[in-house]
Amino acid sequence: MARQLLSGNEAIAQGAWEAGVRVGTGYPGTPSTETLENLVRHKDVYCEWSPNEKVALEVGIGSAMGGARTLVTMKHVGVNVAADPFMSVANTGVNAGLVLLAADDPSCYSSQNEQDSRTYAAFARIPCLDPSDSQEAYEFARQAFALSERFDTPVMLHETMRIAHTRTMVEPAGTREDAPLRDYASQPQKYVMMPAFAVGRIRATNAREDALLDYAEKSELNRVEMRDPKVGVIVAGALYNHVREALPNASTLKLGLTWPLPPKLIRDFAASVERVYVVEETCRYFRTAIAAMGVELSEPPAKPLPRSGEIFPSDIQASFGEALPGHAAPAKDLPPRPPAFCAGCPHRLVYCELRRIHAIVTGDIGCYTLGAVAPYKSVDSVIDMGASLSMAHGMELAGAPERTGRPVVGVIGDSTFAHSGITSLLGTVYNGGKGTLCILDNRTTAMTGTQGNPVNGLTLTEQAARVSPLIDAAEKPSMLDRPAGKPLDLVALCKAIGVDEVEVVDAQDLKAIRRALKAATSHTDMLSVIIFKSPCRLVDRSTRPAPKITDCRKCGSCIQIGCPALGKAEDGTAQIDPTQCIGCNQCVQSCPFGCIAFEEE
Repeated sequence: MARQLLSGNEAIAQGAWEAGVRVGTGYPGTPSTETLENLVRHKDVYCEWSPNEKVALEVGIGSAMGGARTLVTMKHVGVNVAADPFMSVANTGVNAGLVLLAADDPSCYSSQNEQDSRTYAAFARIPCLDPSDSQEAYEFARQAFALSERFDTPVMLHETMRIAHTRTMVEPAGTREDAPLRDYASQPQKYVMMPAFAVGRIRATNAREDALLDYAEKSELNRVEMRDPKVGVIVAGALYNHVREALPNASTLKLGLTWPLPPKLIRDFAASVERVYVVEETCRYFRTAIAAMGVELSEPPAKPLPRSGEIFPSDIQASFGEALPGHAAPAKDLPPRPPAFCAGCPHRLVYCELRRIHAIVTGDIGCYTLGAVAPYKSVDSVIDMGASLSMAHGMELAGAPERTGRPVVGVIGDSTFAHSGITSLLGTVYNGGKGTLCILDNRTTAMTGTQGNPVNGLTLTEQAARVSPLIDAAEKPSMLDRPAGKPLDLVALCKAIGVDEVEVVDAQDLKAIRRALKAATSHTDMLSVIIFKSPCRLVDRSTRPAPKITDCRKCGSCIQIGCPALGKAEDGTAQIDPTQCIGCNQCVQSCPFGCIAFEEE
C-alpha cells in the first residue's frame, strides 16, 4: 500500500482495522474524535457513539469478552468518567483484544484541565503504549491488540493533541489480519467481581505485572539511541521529536512502552551517560517513577522546564542553555480574535436574556461555555460534563437565590444532558429541588464536529453513510442494515422523571425566550425545565439576505448580542457585514427602536 500522510488518529484507525478490530465505541471528545470517524469507514467494523465514556468502555468490555477485538476511544477527562469499569476490567482481563485510546490535551486547547492518562495505566497496572508520530501510532495500534491477548489485559494507547492532529508519513500494510471471533465460555470467577472472586483476580494481576516487567525489559518498543554520552534524555511520545530537534547530539532512551517502565534498561542507560534528564509535560509521571528506582536525575542546567502546557523545542533549548534560532518579531497591535458563537447560533439570544435578568448561571461543557466570555459574561461556573444541573441544586440548597436576589439557572446542552445530565436532573427531582434548568437542544454535538447523539438519534454509522463517499450499501451492508437510531424525547423523559414544569421554546424567538425565563424564575415552589430548541448553524445552513439598518440610534443594543456579522461604523452607527450575515433575525429582534428590518418587511 502506498505511503500516506495521516494524522495520528487516522493512523490509529488504520492500524486497528488491520489488526482485525470488529467493534469500535467511544464518546466524541477532542482530540480523540476523528479516530472512530475514520474507523467506521472501513469494512467489517461496527462503530457507535455511546452516551458517555463509561458506557462506551462497558460496551467495549462486553464486546471483547464476547470474542471481538474492540477499540474504545475517549479524551483524557473521559477516562475519569470511565474509571469505574476501567479499574475492574484491569482485574478481570479480556477475551479478545481490548484497547483504550486515551487522548490527552496539554495546554488545554479544548479541555477544562490537563492530566496525564498514563497515571491511570500505572494505577490499574495495564500496559501503556506511547507513539511519537503517526507511523508509530499505526504500528502501536496493531501491536496493542496482540499484546492485550497475550497478557489477557486491556491496553492503553496514549496520545496527546500533538500526535492526534499532526500529519506525518505512514506506510500501512493495507491488509487486514485474520483475527476470527474468539470462543466465549462462562467464567464467573474471572468476570464476576464479587469480593471472593476479586481477590483471586488480584493475584492474577500481580502475576501479570511480573510478566509485563520482564517483557518491558526486552521490548523493542523501548529504544536506546547513544550519541554524546555527556547528556542522556529519557522521553516518550511527541516530545521525543522535540528533544531530537532541540538537542540533536543528546543520547536518548525513547520509551514506547510507558507502563510498566523497565528498571534495568533505565538504570543501564543512566549509567552510560554523565547526566540523565527527563523531559515530560503536564506532570512528573516519569520523574517520580524513575527516581524511585534509585536513578539520580539532573535538572536542566539553565532553567526548569515548564510545569504545565505543551513543551516545544524552544522550551527545551532554553532549559538546556542552547542558543535559540533567530526569528522575526511578532506583529504588534493585531486585533484580538476571541472565540465566539457562529452567526445565527441558537445559544446567543438565551445568553443575552440570562445576562439581562442577571441570573447566576451554572454552565456545562460545550459550545455554550462561550456564554462566559464577552459580551455575555453570564456563566458563573463550568466544572465537568453534567455538573450544571447538580450545581444549580447545590446553589439552591445554599440559599443563593434568596441571599443574592438573583435567580439560579442551570444550562446544559443536549448531548451533555444525555452524557451525564440525566442523572443530575434525577437527583434534583428525587431530593425535591426547585428552580430553573435549561437544555440547549441544537440537534447535534457541535463542539466536536456535529456528531450524532441520543437526542437527535443520529448514529455514527448513519452519519458515516451520509457523509462518506467510501461507503455504500453494496460495500458495507452490515452497517446500513442496522436499525436507524431512535431520538430521545426530552419532554417525555423530563416528565417521566417527575419535573414539575417542562416547556419547549424556539431558541431563535427572543420574546418567547424572555417570557419563558421570566415565568420559570418567578416561582420558588417548583422545578422548571425549559428546552430551548433550534438547530446548530453547522447543521442547518439555510440563509437569507442580510437585513438593512435605517436611522440607527447608536444605542449599541444589537452589538451586545455578540454576532460576528455586526459592527460599528466610524460614526458609531451599527453596520452589518453581508458576507458573514445569514439572515437569522436575531439583531432585528434585539433592536429596541425597530431600526433593523428585512426588505420584505
